[in-house]
Order: sequence, then structure tokens, then C-alpha cells
Amino acid sequence: MLRVQLEVWGILSGDLIMKVEPLVSIIIVNWNGGKVFEECLKSLTKVNKPRWELILVDNGSTDESQLLINKIDFPATSVKLIQNKKNVGFAPANNQAYKEAKGKYILLLNNDTKATPNFLEPLVSKMEEDSSLGVIQPKIYLMDTDKLLDNAGSFMTRIGFLDHWGFMQKDSGEFDQEREIFSAKGACMLIRKSVVDNVGLFDDDFVSYFEESDFCWRVWLAGFKVIYYPKTHVFHKLGFTIRRQNVLDMNCHYYKNRISSLMKNLETKNLLLVLVPHLLISLGISLAFLLSLRFRSFTMVLRALVWNLLNILSTARKRKRIQDFRIISDDLLFKRVGKKIDWIKFYESFKRVQNDIVRRLVTTGSK
Repeated sequence: MLRVQLEVWGILSGDLIMKVEPLVSIIIVNWNGGKVFEECLKSLTKVNKPRWELILVDNGSTDESQLLINKIDFPATSVKLIQNKKNVGFAPANNQAYKEAKGKYILLLNNDTKATPNFLEPLVSKMEEDSSLGVIQPKIYLMDTDKLLDNAGSFMTRIGFLDHWGFMQKDSGEFDQEREIFSAKGACMLIRKSVVDNVGLFDDDFVSYFEESDFCWRVWLAGFKVIYYPKTHVFHKLGFTIRRQNVLDMNCHYYKNRISSLMKNLETKNLLLVLVPHLLISLGISLAFLLSLRFRSFTMVLRALVWNLLNILSTARKRKRIQDFRIISDDLLFKRVGKKIDWIKFYESFKRVQNDIVRRLVTTGSK
């Protein structure tokens, strides 16, 4: 359905001044999303404002969920399907869609989310009001719980690990305030397309995981802000996508991508002050796995370290491009969107992830 909405903003010298509503390119990457993906698409049929187009990238689905796009009537200016023969990963698929996007803004939306009817308009209005914004994230609730949060943004620590704000916490007044964040969550984030044109979207080599944090870091370095905006929200079915993936490969990507991001984006002095402690902690984690006879987890971290060593020249080239457009220092960035490391929270997070690895390996019968 083609819809162009014009709004009268005022009258000057007897002439009408009209403003065309900005176009948003909604990008969704799907891989065997099934019923959950269908509910995601149906939720978008109730989103009428502002104008939007839909670009779906299907990563080789075998459940025919990619065909759902032809069965639903969207209030969109256009609907486009990009069909991949195989799963190329989340980062490359989003980059494919970005090249087709015509909107002033790009909304990245996971296939396991559910939109609320009015979620998009406040995000776009906020972007229109403040040209310094590069990325904006709404409040994200867990889909199957009573007002528990999935994410309200993430912050960087001085040891290179992220502190995820609001994860699995009850919604409260603390999360009703707009604030700057280091990184938005890729499940739902609105991006100014002109910023992507400048700094690029996702690193194809990341494949999946940590790609949105790496991107948001570049947005900050280019002089734009990333904020959490709680006046609108969506729902996210946490873990729906990752539960169908190899848990060790998934965590290996997360380790390797985080290290690569640190190597690319940190100032030279912080390669010593932040990256080195991060690598030592990663080696310590790997050693802990070895001593506890978790050999596959041990090799998971080791593979991440080796990958970065083998790809150090490619990373160095990316680093040069990023440092060339940097206009703010690490010190300022850490001051604005950094957090002190909470060692208890860090350990609990580590244990939660490792327990999930063990549980999923036992469930799948892996050794």
C-alpha cells in the first residue's frame, strides 16, 4: 500500500510550507522463524506512522517462513525480499539490506520481536528533533514475562566487557529516564542512515554477535550519540534465535568479535590499558575451562584468540579507517557511557553463560 503523508507545518507569506514524513527502512533478518516470525510480521500491520518500507533478508530458511511476507498486507510503501541460499550470518545479511534501503532512517528489528502499534513514531520524532543522535533504542521487554526487561542499553567497562543495563530486571522508575548508552541492542534500534553512510554498518567478519556494539562504538567515535529512549517499547522473545545454533560456535563468535572490536576502536594507549587485561582475563577463563576438564569450552576461547591473531592485518586496516574518522577520545567516551566493573555481576554473568553452555550440550548430546 503506497501512502505519502504530508503535514502542514505553517503558513509563511501566504504560502503553505509542507513537510514530507520521513521514510523508515525496516530491516528484518529471518532464519526459520516460524510462528514467532509470523507474529512479528503481523504486529507490523498495525504500525501506520511514519512511512516505512520493509526489507526482509531470509538466510536460507527451510521452514518456508520466508513466504509469509507474501501473505500479509503491510501498510508499507514497499516490501522487498532478499533470499539467500544459505545462512550467511546476521551481520552480512543486515549489510545486504542496508544497500537496498531508501529511508532517511533504518530500523533494525529481530524476527523474534513484537512491535507495539505506536512504537516507531516517537523514535523518529526524537531523531528529527536532535540531529546529534545516531542511534536510538526503545525500552525492550521480555515477551513471555510480566514486565521484566530484556535490555535498556549497555555500557563499556575498563576491562573491555559490557555491562548490560536492565537485563532480567523488573521495570521501575529507574528505567523511565532517557539516557546516553554505549550500545543499543540489535533486537530493535533506529539508526540515522547518513551516519551508516559515514561509518559503515556491521563488520561482515563478525558473522553474528557483538556486531551492534561494535557499530555503536563507531557511531560514538564519529561524534554522534547513542541513547536509550523509554517513551516507547517493543517485546523480545529472548533466546529464540540462539537456542537453534551451536552454543560453542556462538560463544566463540562473541569472544572473537569482542576482542576484534577492542583492537579496532580503542586509542593506542588503551590497547595496553584495556585490551591487554581483557586478553589476560580471556586466557584465564580458557585455563579455568581446561582445569575443569571442559575441553570444548577451552578450545572455544582459544579459537577466538587464534582467529584474531591470524586476522591481525585485516583488523589493522579496519582500525586505521576507524581512527581516521575518530573525533572524541576514549577518556571522554568512558566518562559518558562507561561503567566501573562490578566483579560480582561479572562472575554471575559468566556462570550463567557457562551453565547455559553445559545445559545445551547435555540437551543436544554433545560431548
